[in-house]
Amino acid sequence: MTVMSDAVPDQEARAPRPSRLSDHVLVAFHSACDQGNLKVAAELLDILEFMMMRGLPERRLERRVNAQPLVAAHGRLWSRCHPEACDG
Repeated sequence: MTVMSDAVPDQEARAPRPSRLSDHVLVAFHSACDQGNLKVAAELLDILEFMMMRGLPERRLERRVNAQPLVAAHGRLWSRCHPEACDG
């Protein structure tokens, strides 16, 4: 007889979930790129850039912006829009 458990899977077994809205937008951007919907990807990138560059509320202690994901996203979109430049 198999007993089913309601136990929550280990933290390592689950994929990390985005916690901030900007993380969700970045995931949507990569999904749009994966599906070849470059217009949607570009719009999502514009939204992500707006979100990351706007001022943070004063009550937030963390005021630094990690621009690396934004720069990488721009690079990915550019290479998808210009594949001939990436062929060598």
